[in-house]
Amino acid sequence: MAKSDVKTSLLDNMIGVGDSVLLEPLTEDTFLENLKKRFDHSEIYTYIGSVVISVNPYRPLSIYTPTKVEEYRNRNFYELSPHIYALADEAYRSLRDQDKDQCILITGESGAGKTEASKLVMSYIAAVCGKGAEVNQVKEQLLQSNPVLEAFGNAKTVRNDNSSRFGKYMDIEFDFKGDPLGGVISNYLLEKSRVVKQPRGERNFHIFYQLLSGGSEDLLRQLKLEKGFNHYNYLGLDSAEVNGIDDAANFRTVKNAMQIVGFMDDELESVLEVVAAVLKLGNIDFKPESRVNGVDESRIKDKNELKEICELLGQDQAVLERAFSFRTVEAKQEKVSTTLNVAQAYYARDALAKNLYNRLFTWLVNRINESIKAQTKVRKKVMGVLDIYGFEIFENNSFEQFIINYCNEKLQQIFIELTLKEEQEEYIKEGIEWTHIEYFNNTIICELIENNINGILAMLDEECLRPGTVTDETFLEKLNQVCAVHERFESRMSKSSRFLNDTTLPHNCFRIQHYAGKVMYHVEGFVDKNNDLLYRDLSQAMWKTNHVLVKSLFPEGNPAKMSLKRPPTAGSQFRASVATLMKNLLTKNPNYIRCIKPNDQKAPHIFTEGLVRHQISYLGLMENVRVRRAGYAFKQLYEPCLERYKMLCSQTWPHWRQGARDGVEVLLTELQIPSEEYSYGRSKIFIRNPRTLFELEDQRKRRLEDLATLIQKIYRGWKCRTNFLLMKKSQIIISAWSKRHFQRKKYLRLKMVTLRIQSYIRGWKARKLLRELKHQKRCEQSATTIAAYWRGTQVRREYRKFFRANAGRKIYEFTIQRIMQKYFVDLKNKMPSMSPTEKTWPARPYLFLDSTHTELKRIFHLWRCKKYRDQFTDQKRATFEEKLEASELFKDKKALYTNSVQQPFQGDYLEISKNPKYQKLNGAVEEKILLADVVNKINRANGKGAPRIFLLTKSNFIIADQKSGQIKSTIPVMDITSISVSKQTDGLFAIHLKEGSTAAAKGDFLFTSDRLIEIITKLYRTIFLKTNQKIAVEINNEFLVQFNQDKVCVKFIQGTQKNGNLPACKRKNNRLLEVTVP
Repeated sequence: MAKSDVKTSLLDNMIGVGDSVLLEPLTEDTFLENLKKRFDHSEIYTYIGSVVISVNPYRPLSIYTPTKVEEYRNRNFYELSPHIYALADEAYRSLRDQDKDQCILITGESGAGKTEASKLVMSYIAAVCGKGAEVNQVKEQLLQSNPVLEAFGNAKTVRNDNSSRFGKYMDIEFDFKGDPLGGVISNYLLEKSRVVKQPRGERNFHIFYQLLSGGSEDLLRQLKLEKGFNHYNYLGLDSAEVNGIDDAANFRTVKNAMQIVGFMDDELESVLEVVAAVLKLGNIDFKPESRVNGVDESRIKDKNELKEICELLGQDQAVLERAFSFRTVEAKQEKVSTTLNVAQAYYARDALAKNLYNRLFTWLVNRINESIKAQTKVRKKVMGVLDIYGFEIFENNSFEQFIINYCNEKLQQIFIELTLKEEQEEYIKEGIEWTHIEYFNNTIICELIENNINGILAMLDEECLRPGTVTDETFLEKLNQVCAVHERFESRMSKSSRFLNDTTLPHNCFRIQHYAGKVMYHVEGFVDKNNDLLYRDLSQAMWKTNHVLVKSLFPEGNPAKMSLKRPPTAGSQFRASVATLMKNLLTKNPNYIRCIKPNDQKAPHIFTEGLVRHQISYLGLMENVRVRRAGYAFKQLYEPCLERYKMLCSQTWPHWRQGARDGVEVLLTELQIPSEEYSYGRSKIFIRNPRTLFELEDQRKRRLEDLATLIQKIYRGWKCRTNFLLMKKSQIIISAWSKRHFQRKKYLRLKMVTLRIQSYIRGWKARKLLRELKHQKRCEQSATTIAAYWRGTQVRREYRKFFRANAGRKIYEFTIQRIMQKYFVDLKNKMPSMSPTEKTWPARPYLFLDSTHTELKRIFHLWRCKKYRDQFTDQKRATFEEKLEASELFKDKKALYTNSVQQPFQGDYLEISKNPKYQKLNGAVEEKILLADVVNKINRANGKGAPRIFLLTKSNFIIADQKSGQIKSTIPVMDITSISVSKQTDGLFAIHLKEGSTAAAKGDFLFTSDRLIEIITKLYRTIFLKTNQKIAVEINNEFLVQFNQDKVCVKFIQGTQKNGNLPACKRKNNRLLEVTVP
């Protein structure tokens, strides 16, 4: 990694928001958009406080290398960008250094990457813990347990090619140094029904396909199997082959892993024999037969398959054949044997296959535990890793989905409780006052399911155990009687009349309002799946085998230990397991990984927003964010906080010699951050609002740029000074030798120039004297000539009066005078009206009066306008001045202006002072209202409009709610820097606010109004009268506005309107808002 790419904080080079607690504003849409933005940039991890959200990339990423492991090793959780390694390292260091038992809870739906996440956690812990032969052996055994459990417990589903079909919880045990000693694995609810039937497009468990693909011919012959999946009824053929999965190679990996974990060769052989027997059980078919007394019974069609199964299991063929044909019921001292019909025989066959495989899986887990358990008796530290199924909502939800969702309800309950507990403990530890946080408590749902008296599981057990006819319908009827009034239970057949006409709820279903949403359960199969009955004849037949492993799997078949007591139901067993798990988790410090599947195609680079939004909902991620940020959104130790922001304060930069807390206090005081935005803990600073943190980051970024410029300036100055001193020294040496030469040359040139100047001056003086003498002579001659001409003129003037030389001029002047008199008299009689809009004027009578005629017309019009203006009142004068101002601002610039010319400017359109509806609003405004109208305020996030009251006074403009009249915002007009409108006929305008002002906290305002011309004109005049400065009114079809911290481009486009002439605004992304105008 290049030095420029090394991060020292979660906030450095952040794509989107690394910690969702810092999202501003916090909505489901912004949360989803942040996940998508990070996913598109291959940032698949995001925090919610200490919770890690993992989005499955469906492709390999280069973020799990040994270099990455070392990068996150022993680093603070928030020091680097979000990663699963950060959570694993935090959990491991807390366990090793603080002696706190840890648990890592990994949840999410199938295909979200839970199994991969658990592998990454374990591989990281294996990489960072101690070394040594014994330690390495323990680590290898812990890691190799995964391939074994995946082969027997995972399957290909429509959502995931390697889906875990069981819940797994592993406790990894460490010594005081943090080295692994061993582990214990617990499994929950293997989906054993998959053994006998798989949904379309899905496969059975991996081990069946691996055995048939990777087993040698000798091994398959020994197990009495044939290559080819089409030979076995339990294997679905429509998806037997999966692209990207090499079953043969995986079989070799599983065999090697079992040897590393500690399986002996005979144990491996026994396991494969049981797998083969289960596979061949599906090929047993039955045919109906009738006795003489009319009782239906069944017989096996082809006994060859049965024979091979008995050879694999060391079983007497007759014993197993009878177990498939008869059922013995014992009650006290009586035994009753009944025949099985074909349907019952198939049920018995499938029940045996499911139980055999389920018990084999449980045995495998126990056998792995024997190998990986800690050998020493010393006190151990424990880290638990829980990989369990997420909340499931399918089209057809049955008993399995019911108990899976029950488990998720319990996990959600403990998740919220432990999250609040963790927050509260940190607040108490830091001396911060803890305030109660409101959240949804799902205890009522857990009680509905697990209550010992009237819970759904208790009633299901009661229905399974009672004598008489027991069906799924009787169970639903019992639920309808007991749970009818429960607010989270819904059924068409219940006593409550709320759902009698609910056609979305079939009669054979009930619905529960889980924390993640409503789930409808089909009651069909609930009783049978809860009973999970295996006929006693089959149990006894299995116990009678010579196969050591199979015999150990069915201890209840031993006649000496036979009990008439009914075995516990599947529901009660699962409830007990969940209770034990919850008790175990409560003793440990929790760490959470929430896995999300981005698409159903299992393809990279595809982010389906609807699917992800659904997972965000049922994982309760928004609830988690709200709980995390209910108090303080960000907290950090004083030392790293001071180190990060000390350059923002002159007192702390570059070095602070006192305590870190004192430095942080000085820093925040100088930055003038309001005291309510933060609190001081004993070792940490707590920041309440994410906006405060982002402002600090912006200031830090600007300061770093300034510091970089300063460093460059100092370096360049030093470099230039060094250069200058060197050049100066050289220049002195050169100038010492050259000055003499240049000075001597200068002296000689100056001497020559001086002599030349002297000669030129002497010549100039001589020529000047000559010119003066010649001028004197010419003056004397000119005076004589002028005198002669003057005397002649005097004589001629004396005798001119005797001639009629002036008669023409006198006649001309008289004629002109009479013409002018007639012109003015005619003009007086034909004078136009006094209206300023009158454009008529008498015709010009003579061509030579053209300029005079035009000037008189102009003077008359000015005088007429003055007379008209003298009649104006002050209000009317102000109105015309506003109209004139509007003309100067918008004429020939804004298309809407022509429509506004004929409309008078009224100002108070709402009559605030007279309307009783706005009495409260009128009382809240102290100044005179210059304008009051209803406008549409454009939402900054989505572009939708909301009606608001727009008030303008001499000092402020006010935004109030239209319905309640409550004031939303008061903005001083001095904070307005400019106004932007388009050139179109729309009424949208933007008011830009001064950066840093209180009013600009959320950014600029966008409004739409039919009276745009009047509003902007009055706002323009008000600001000019207040500040004596004219603000800029930008008229353009594209301009920028400030929304929070973002610059958003408002772009006007032509289009068809659904709402008439009103513009339609649509937020395209963080940088563009499109406005469609007609």
